[in-house]
Parts: sequence; C-alpha cells; structure tokens
Amino acid sequence: TLLDVCLSLPKTHLPTLLVSSATIVLLIAAKELNSFLSTKLLLPLPVELITIVAATLISSTAHLNNNYSVSVVGEIPSGLSAPTVPNLSLFGEVVGDAFALAIVGYAVSISLGKTFALKHGYKVDSNQELVALGLSNAVGGFFQCFSVCSSMSRSLIQETTGGKTQMAGVASALVVLVTILKLGMLFQELPKAVLASIVIVNMKGMFKQYSDVYTLWRRSKIDLVVWLVTWVSTMLLNLDLGLAASIVFALFTVTFRTQMPTYSVLGNVPGTELYVDIETHREAREVPGVTIFRSSATVYFANAELYLEALKEKSGLDISKMIIYKRRQEAKQRRRERRAERRAKRQAKREKRAQKAATQHAEPPEFSVEQEEEAGGWRDTHIDMAAAEKEEHSWTERENGTVFVIPATPRMPDGCSRWEYLKGGDPDTTSLGWMSELQDGDTTTLGSSSEDTLSRDLEQVSLGSLGKWTWDIHSIILDLSTANFIDTVGIQTLKNIFRDFSEIDVDIYICGCQACVVEQLVLGDFFSETIRKQHLFVSVHDAVLHCLSHRGAALLPRYDPTLALQSGTKF
Repeated sequence: TLLDVCLSLPKTHLPTLLVSSATIVLLIAAKELNSFLSTKLLLPLPVELITIVAATLISSTAHLNNNYSVSVVGEIPSGLSAPTVPNLSLFGEVVGDAFALAIVGYAVSISLGKTFALKHGYKVDSNQELVALGLSNAVGGFFQCFSVCSSMSRSLIQETTGGKTQMAGVASALVVLVTILKLGMLFQELPKAVLASIVIVNMKGMFKQYSDVYTLWRRSKIDLVVWLVTWVSTMLLNLDLGLAASIVFALFTVTFRTQMPTYSVLGNVPGTELYVDIETHREAREVPGVTIFRSSATVYFANAELYLEALKEKSGLDISKMIIYKRRQEAKQRRRERRAERRAKRQAKREKRAQKAATQHAEPPEFSVEQEEEAGGWRDTHIDMAAAEKEEHSWTERENGTVFVIPATPRMPDGCSRWEYLKGGDPDTTSLGWMSELQDGDTTTLGSSSEDTLSRDLEQVSLGSLGKWTWDIHSIILDLSTANFIDTVGIQTLKNIFRDFSEIDVDIYICGCQACVVEQLVLGDFFSETIRKQHLFVSVHDAVLHCLSHRGAALLPRYDPTLALQSGTKF
C-alpha cells in the first residue's frame, strides 16, 4: 500500500487535493477557535456537522462530481435487511479471518478505551468490553453486519466534539439510523475527500504520539524498541499480523529482562530492621557471618543457572571447586588410612614374631623346615618394611606441597600420637590458585587419641585451606520476596544449593516467600528430612536473628527510631 501511494503521487487529482486542503485548514481553524472560546460557550460548536452540511451543499450546487470528477459518496441504500440465520457452510472458510478480526478488534477497542480513560480519569473493565463486543457481533451476524469494533476515527471525533457519556453514543446511533432510513439520499453529493479530512484532523491526538519516541528514549530503551517494532510491523504487515508480531516481540523482551536481573547482597541499616543493597546504600552494613542474597526476578528454568552462578560470585564461595577439592582430600585420606592400616598389621606381625623369638631364646635351637620358612618370611618382612618406608618417603616428597596431616611424633604406648598441619601444594590441585596461602613455617598441632580422628582433622584442614571466607560465612539467606512463582527447575536449583553448601558447613535459609510460592515448594517435594520448613522465615530480619543465635554470634543492636531517621536521610 505504501509503495502504491508513493508511485501514484504524480497522478494526484488536483481538484480533490484542493477540496481536502481547504477542508483541513477550515477544520483546524474552527477547532482552535472552539478551544479558545470553550469557557464562554455552553456547548462546543459542531464543527464536523457544519462542515458536512456545507460541503454537501457546495458539491450539489457546483456539481463537483460531474464538472471536476471529485469522488462523492453516491447512493446510500436505505432501510434495514431482514434477519436471517448465518450460513454455517462458510464457517470453515472464514474461521481463520474471524479469529484474527476478533483479536485485532478487541485490541483496538481496549486500547482506545484505556487511552480515553487515562485522559478523563475513569476505569475500563476489559471483561465487560469483551462481552459487549461478543454480543454485538453475535446479534449483528443475523443482519449481515460488518464485524463490530470500536472506530478510532469516530471515537476521536466524538471525544473532540465533547461527547463524554453513553448518551452521546445513543444520539450518534439514532442519527445513523435516521440517515439509513430517510436521510441517505441527502448526502449522496458529499465529497469523500471531506470525510477523509474530518478523520485526519481528528486523529491529530494520535499523531502527537510520535513525541513518545523522545520520551521513551530517555526513560526506557526497551520500551522504545517495542514501540518501534510495533509501528514498523503494523505498517508493513497490516494490523493483524503486525499486532501478532509486536506481541511476540514484547514477550521476548520480558524473557530477556528476566535473563538479566539485578543480583545484590543485602546489609542491615544500623539500629533498624531494614535490609538494603550494600552497593547502593552506604549506611548498610553486612551482618557478620551471614550473606543475604536477593534477585530482582523470580527463579525459573530460564535463569536458574544464572541465579546459582550469581550466588557463588556474591558469596565468594565457588562451591563447585570447593567440593571437588574436598573429594580429592577425602580420597587421599582413604589411601593414607589404608596405608596406616597395612603398617599397623605389619607392626603387629613383627611384635608377635619378636615375642615368639624371645620365648624360644631360652630353648636350644633346633633347625626345622618351619624355622627356615619363618626366617625367609622374616626377611620378606624386612623387605616389605623397606618398601613401605620408601613408599612413605616417596609419598612425602610427592605431596609435600599440599596442606595435609602427618604424624609429628611416634605413636606412644598408650596409642596416642600428635598430628601436625603443614603447608604445601599438590600438583593435582595446582588449578586451585584461589586457595589462601599460609605463611611459611606456620604449623598447628592437635592431640589425637586414635586414628579415627585423622579423617576429621584432615577434613577441617581441607576446608580451612580453601580460604579464610569459609570461616567468615556460616549462613546464607535467600530472599525470595520478589518471586511470584517457582517452577520445577527452580525448585531443583534450590535443592542443589542446600545440598552443596551443607557439605562445607554453610547453612541455607529462605525468607520472604509468598503463600503461592510456599505452596509450589510443597507440591514440588522441596521439603525433606534435610530441608525442613524450619528453614523458612517470614522476613529477612527473623532469618538473621536465627542465624546469629544458632551460631552463637552477637545479636544485632536493638531498633532505634532516631537512628533510623538519621540513616534514612543518607541513602
């Protein structure tokens, strides 16, 4: 259509152009005068009606259609057709177009209604609009009517002429009915250019919406893109396809925005129960040992992985690497325990042989095949001991670069020994460069009454060597107050967070959940023996108080309204 309009510009009909230009100028001038005298006039002047009557008289007197080929309305059929039952055989052919008309018609109607409601300060019930359109089209189907929909041009004309109530619609309908029945012949000479000019002038308010581009550019770039895509798609693809394309694009922008939410760590405003972003509020202070994490969007399948990555980054705990490192340390500990067990067995055998040799020392030596085999076994034992010592020396040389526990003193007769933490770096864990470095020569000794404590000691060392923040953070609170729903992927992500962080002795709590979100968690089998409802709290402050009391830390200062007011002025 745009291409044809541009190509047909050289074929412009000059008399029609003159009629249109004169009508537009007169209408604009009359409307401005009407607006200027609005305070002095009881009723606004019916400029459009006067224009139609004057144009019809001029066209009929000057014979514009016959003399200058100016297109006119022509014959208007009079009367109403008799009601008939719609032809159901056409349903299959028109159902697709009918569905598109229904969607576009409802969209146009509700858009116009909300535009005028915003301008004049009233509310539009979208359900009532839908019912009204459905009933109108259902009744009109028995009279072979066109599809019923709000007319942008007629609505704007009625609004600009001062019509504000339903009586204006009744009056307009009566005029149309009288025109169809009796007055149609009087408007046969009305130029179509005059009708088009009336529509164009009354759409002035719609044309002013192009100024929204500048406003949207300053306020929201995404809304500006939606506006431009809607305008371009409607111009190029027609109203139905353009509206569908713009809706799809708008949904895409919503999904895109949920992929890029704002993740923040909250801190307490001293003397209050308020928790705000520590990056944007300078008065906020982090709660010692507690990380409060919040996302500006709900957690669902599209951003669940991003939520977990942001939690790792904000808390400073790379849980994946920490668990991998812990698994390696546990595997090393199992190997050491097996070697210690083998050494203990060999030591027991040596003590047994030494005791047996001591009892046989008083008796005269007798050579036998059994003694020869025992001697050979004793030599084999010495060979095994030498191999074990070599293996232990090789293990010490190979792993002298990591943090591990080694016996600092020989085992005492009562079974006690002393263990020592040393510093180093295993070649297998060289990728873990984020571990905190200990000072050279730093050692810590612990008393160990049995070999069973070795596993616990080593586990503590492997966690401690991951960085000092493993001791600083003992609890993480997930603020889900912004979530209005949560799907199965989000529930599984929360389960993984509870499971993984529990392995490094970090407690996880959830707060601020709406009732619908809690119901979805229950239906999704989120709660279990390890994740109980005791991990849920109504507010962030309740969760913080529980964390501090559970971990034996000092509670927050009591609420001070004076301090709260002083802090609030510095945000």
